[in-house]
Amino acid sequence: MSWNFLDPASRSRLDAVVAREADGLLALSADPERWRAPTASEGWTVQDVVGHMVDTTEGYFVSFDAARGGQPAAEPLGVRDMAKYVDDGAKSFRPVGQAELLGRLRADFDRFAQIRRDVTDEEWTGLNVPHKYMGPVPAAFYTVFQLVDYAVHAWDIREGAGRPHGLAADTADLLVPLSFIVWQSTCDTTGVPPYSLGIRILSGANAGDTVARVTEEGIVFEPGDLSGLPGVIEFDPASFVLTAFGRINGGTHRGDTELLGRFCNLFFRI
Repeated sequence: MSWNFLDPASRSRLDAVVAREADGLLALSADPERWRAPTASEGWTVQDVVGHMVDTTEGYFVSFDAARGGQPAAEPLGVRDMAKYVDDGAKSFRPVGQAELLGRLRADFDRFAQIRRDVTDEEWTGLNVPHKYMGPVPAAFYTVFQLVDYAVHAWDIREGAGRPHGLAADTADLLVPLSFIVWQSTCDTTGVPPYSLGIRILSGANAGDTVARVTEEGIVFEPGDLSGLPGVIEFDPASFVLTAFGRINGGTHRGDTELLGRFCNLFFRI
């Protein structure tokens, strides 16, 4: 089985990890005493996290319907203002009770699991599905997006509760490739002089060295030799994922720390 979410050989592993993370988030959200407790998602309670999951998953139904020839998708909203739209969507469910909202999320998860199973291996990267913010992306992205939502937001709930915790190794490993794509999609390099630096993932199934080439047009990541570069940021898999998704400021900076700091400030949160 593959650890690259774009490879259909990763599907069984992805499905198992997504299911486990979904069960975990639902269990964390079931305590009535913590339903309106704060989480590490700024301004969100546990209820808002669940509302976000419902809002997002039900949006996926619309996306796949459009991809299968149903109602045409609306124009993508772009990722720059995604945080505002997502916040509005999550909070729109505040009038809904805990049992009803959790039941709706469980049903939505099961329905979307079947939609994902119906995607053939050829369609995994061959079927473009319109995303509300990003526009058309291969169907493979929707399973890994579910992993992000369930795993990172469960992390938010545990962090908000003050628990010692972390990300599971297989979850973090599967999210490493997506985290590079997230960085590419959420950078603002306007007026930035070109430079290169290194990103090193120290362990796990997707360990390795990546050269980041920064220009005004954006950032290109490609595997490469890091020797001779002015700086390198080293991450374990979970720290990389949590940094890419704006949860922590992680990484060990080696070399030109001023340059590496500027690089880390190129990104906006979604």
